[in-house]
Order: sequence, then C-alpha cells, then structure tokens
Amino acid sequence: MSEQFQTLADVLARDRRSDRLAHLHAPSGRSYDYRRFLTTAWKSGLFFRNEGVRGGMAVAIAGDPIPETVLSFLGAGLLGATVEFEPDTLSEGTKALVAPTGRIREFDTGPGTRLVGYGAEPDDPSVSYWERDVWSENPTLPPDRVAPEDPLLRTDGVTYGHADLLEAATAVATEYGLDADDEVVIRTPLTDAGTVVGLLVPLVAGATLVVPDGETTGTLGIGDGPDDATMLPADIW
Repeated sequence: MSEQFQTLADVLARDRRSDRLAHLHAPSGRSYDYRRFLTTAWKSGLFFRNEGVRGGMAVAIAGDPIPETVLSFLGAGLLGATVEFEPDTLSEGTKALVAPTGRIREFDTGPGTRLVGYGAEPDDPSVSYWERDVWSENPTLPPDRVAPEDPLLRTDGVTYGHADLLEAATAVATEYGLDADDEVVIRTPLTDAGTVVGLLVPLVAGATLVVPDGETTGTLGIGDGPDDATMLPADIW
C-alpha cells in the first residue's frame, strides 16, 4: 500500500469518500458507502465533542458489533479520546458511555459521564439518543488535532495509539493485497485489540468491513470462518 496513515483523521479524510461499499452489517441488511460512512463518523465525533469529549478523555462503548458502535469508536477517536469496549469497570473520568438504551443503567457511571443510548429511544431526557442526535450534526470533519502517538484504544489494561493500530492494520492489508474489491469479515469480540485492528484493515485498504450473518463469507475473516483466508486476533497483535 502506498498510503501512510498516522491517525484516524488520515483514514477518514474527505478525499477518501466515494460510492464504494464501506460497511455491510449483514444481520440487519444495513450498508454504507464510503461517502455516508465517513460523513457519519465525522458527525459522531462532533456529537461527542458537543457532549464535552476532548482528547485524553475516555469513552466507553458497548461491545455490540453494529454500525452505531463502530461509528462511535471512529468518532471518539477523531477527537483524541481513548475508547474502551465493554469495560468491566469504567475508567475514572470516563466522559461518555454508549450502550443499548435498555442496558445503559447496567454500567456504574459517575455524575460526569454523559449517557448515550441507541436502539430504543430513551424515556429519560438525561440520556442522549444516538440515532437522532448524531444524524442532526453537521457533516464536517472535527477540527481537533490528534498526534500519531495519542491513545485510541484501551483493553485488558493495555493502551494502543493511533499509529500503533493503523500500522498493524496496514501491514495486514498489505500482506493480503486487499483493495476495493475485497471484504474483511469480523467474527471475534471487539474487546480484543486484534479485532479492533481488524475493523481498521478494510478502511485503510478501501475495502468493505463486514459484520456477518450465518451465510456471509469474505476475502479475509478475523476469527475462524468459511472465508477465503482467516486470521486470529492474536496473530494480528
């Protein structure tokens, strides 16, 4: 691959928008081309920014492999926040929690944590509604400056920077020669750092990120499956 990606802002840059398929969530049939996918990631970042999220803060996200969680990860990362998927305990000072509306109170949150529900519209006015509030944002890349070494992901007590994850993703994409005609299928939990790298692999390659149903296959599967090739998360990281 000729492109070099140092931060998520490089991967989600305006000139990477196109009509090619970026994301397919096969269980629901929802799909996003690169234009809509990148624009929604930007909107997600602006939404979190309006909720008070800034660089160096933590954002906790439920581990459901659905567009709302993927786009929340990308949006928070554009601000320089550190994302934790399905944490057992929220880090001190966690600024926002994103989870299904029905689960939002399962997490032990402090008074300064903004609550964001998706799926059912919240009855509680103190809980933001992802589907409504993200869509209402402007389709503009957040202005926040993020350095390659800034943290992006924390899992199992280890923190990974933007450049760390993107270098690993680029190495996988290069090894398998992935391009716009390929699909990367995610079959393992988002709580694993190797899975999160797997999310980024198709984005750096301009390929399609796929969350499968029972019939789905792709060029490369993260985890065991019927795909053309497979990698376990432990082999990525």
